[in-house]
Amino acid sequence: MAQAQTMSQALGFANKVCEAANALARVQALHHLGPVVFTNGVFDVLHRGHATYLEQARALGASLVVGVNTDASAKRLGKGPERPLNSQQDRALLLAALASVSLVTWFDEDTPVQLIAYLRPDVYVKGGDYDMEVLQETATVRSWGGHAVSIPFVSGYSTSALVTKIQSATKPQ
Repeated sequence: MAQAQTMSQALGFANKVCEAANALARVQALHHLGPVVFTNGVFDVLHRGHATYLEQARALGASLVVGVNTDASAKRLGKGPERPLNSQQDRALLLAALASVSLVTWFDEDTPVQLIAYLRPDVYVKGGDYDMEVLQETATVRSWGGHAVSIPFVSGYSTSALVTKIQSATKPQ
């Protein structure tokens, strides 16, 4: 574990990962560049749908902050007992390696409402499979004049479908 941490610290993209308590100052610095966009999710196994979604989210502002569900938070989403497959640290580092992502942090609650209220992004983004008008996150970001945007869902790509495909490929015939 210590060797993995030392390796990730040597990587430049690892500097884009920070705990929520340290994220506020980093987000405030990003505000000087222009609008800050925030999105969140588990991002368990990165795939083309994620990359497309994150690139589109970044295009809505000058920087993109990603809130990642902690391992405990991800487990509470009911995606299966084996999920998440990757640890929160690994998921955060993979997201940070993407050019479209400016900063990655995580949250342990069931929703990122508290993190959004703390960071106060200009834009909140979710995939098209969410009804933005019913999300508490939307009301929160709108309370200070921010915007909530739904990005069309990239059909045919999901971590759950990928996990099912892998599991069926490894089952004895």
